[in-house]
Amino acid sequence: MAYRVYLKKNEEKRIVSGHSWVYANEVARIENKDKNGSLAEVYSYDGRFIGKGYINHASKILVRIFIRDNSIDDEAFYTERILRADNYRKRLGYKNAYRMVFAEADGLPALIIDKYGDYLVMQCLSLGIDMRKREIRKILVKLFSPKAIYERSDAPVRKKEGLEEVKGALYGDAPDYCEIEENGIKMLVDIKNGQKTGYFLDQKENRFAARRYCRGEVLDCFCNSGGFSMNAATVADKVTACDISELALKNVRDNAVLNGFENVQVLQGDVFEVLRSFRREKRHFDTVILDPPAFCKTADEVKDAYRGYKDINLTAMKIVKSGGFLITCSCSHYMSATLFEKMLSEAAKESGKDVRLVEVRTQSPDHPALLCADETQYLKFYVLQII
Repeated sequence: MAYRVYLKKNEEKRIVSGHSWVYANEVARIENKDKNGSLAEVYSYDGRFIGKGYINHASKILVRIFIRDNSIDDEAFYTERILRADNYRKRLGYKNAYRMVFAEADGLPALIIDKYGDYLVMQCLSLGIDMRKREIRKILVKLFSPKAIYERSDAPVRKKEGLEEVKGALYGDAPDYCEIEENGIKMLVDIKNGQKTGYFLDQKENRFAARRYCRGEVLDCFCNSGGFSMNAATVADKVTACDISELALKNVRDNAVLNGFENVQVLQGDVFEVLRSFRREKRHFDTVILDPPAFCKTADEVKDAYRGYKDINLTAMKIVKSGGFLITCSCSHYMSATLFEKMLSEAAKESGKDVRLVEVRTQSPDHPALLCADETQYLKFYVLQII
């Protein structure tokens, strides 16, 4: 018999508004008994039905609601949800490479599916979804006939679900690298060992938008496989791509060769130290791009992250030529837009430069956000002109 989870008094408001997470400390009692990872029914304190989702007693997020009616999580249900998610992307013109399913935003919490040409990469971040990945794989093969489906469930967040980090083939034979097209550029995606699911699709439109600011000499920090570098190379005289990872820089070199870009060079090093060394050397750039990994993955890390963001942004402001641009990003939802702007204002004041805000953007439309769930709105992209 399915679990029946009853919330404490007044704890249903956030969930009724559309948020899917039910925290363990919000629960008054649990009735009935079923296996961990099964579909549980959630009710308000006074017995009103709220929804259904997979339960995990090992997680602080006890239930992730994704059904609000009497539907069941069968093949037809998953087929409809996945098709609806994919059709939304196709309606926006996405074809070659995009996020097909974005977890909560597509009504499938903890499930990520990315499309890279003929290959799909899947990430399962909860116990309930992990238990059903074979069924989901079957649906994906039936709907899209991919050459391969590769699992990249090697995210540390799985440990909070009591799950191990895993990756490997779910279907077919995936290559080490697959080629995609982005903004008219060819990119090799390392789906097996690249960060996250292999590539940061959420910055696609932002990378194209960055081109207008990338004349002259450009420094791309935390460049990863070179998405910003390649877009910058279409208009810049010279691009220096900097990252601490040699594997990332190999990808940059390979992508530059693939596109015939001779104006891209790589620099291996810790970005914090590299920026300081450029400042000491009084070396300046027309544009500096900062797209670091998340400096804070929990609320407890925000203070340290704030200092880290301020450090790199302050130093970057000092090495941008007068009239040039700083393109700066944060991909942590804990670093809110308000907090990020506060940090930038402080950095600007301490830099001794006049800094004006030129453009603000967020994640690509294939990564939609729910207004009721701050966690789905995470990416900040700011363009500043340094006067």
